[in-house]
Order: sequence, then structure tokens, then C-alpha cells
Amino acid sequence: MRILLIVLTLVFISACGFPGVYKINIEQGNIVTQEMVNKLKPGMSRRQVNFIMGTPLIKDTFNRDRWDYVFMLRNGSTVLDQSRLTVEFNGDALVNVFGDFVAKDWAATGGAALKTSPSAEPDSELATYQ
Repeated sequence: MRILLIVLTLVFISACGFPGVYKINIEQGNIVTQEMVNKLKPGMSRRQVNFIMGTPLIKDTFNRDRWDYVFMLRNGSTVLDQSRLTVEFNGDALVNVFGDFVAKDWAATGGAALKTSPSAEPDSELATYQ
């Protein structure tokens, strides 16, 4: 009797990892499409970017000028799909978009919309977007 109880306990415990057990797909993060990214333009305000892209998954508390949109699709422990997109601002103006999607306005420059980084002092090119 005791052996039967031990065997049944081991079967029930191992059922979670038993081959053939159905595991559901789990989506986490922000779903980002190329069409959404194509709508982003240099100089857009944070509010406009938020309207197009939705609320970012990560708003860095130490760098308020960077938003990260992360998406992951898993089946159990297997990652089926994942993507990442980062947008950077200088003040309230969008200055850079990079990640797994390339925006139309940034495609010609290899991902950098402007010559300056968001933490650098604005130059004449950036001043036109403010």
C-alpha cells in the first residue's frame, strides 16, 4: 500500500513535465507592428508616441528619455517569438527609434534620426523639432 502511494505521488508530481502535456502560448509585453513603427516621425511628442505605440512596458526611472517596448511569446519554457523596440526623446521630442523594427524616417540613417544623442546638447538640427 505504501509503495502504491509513493508511486502515485511521483506520477502526480511529474505530470507537469510529462511529455504530451498541453502547454498554452503565453504573450507578454507590448505587441508592436511595423505599421505602428512606420507612423513614428522625428520630433513627435511623448503623448503622440504613446497614442501610436501604447504604454511602454519599461519606462526607465533613471533615464526618463527612453521607453522600451518588449514582446515575448512563449510555449512553456520555449521562446517562440520576441521583439524589442526602443524610442528615445530629447525633452518632449522623439529623436531616435531602434530595435527589431526600423521606422521609415530612420531607415536611411541606420537607426539614428539625428546626429545627437538624447542626452547631448541640442544643435540646430534638433532645434527644428522642438
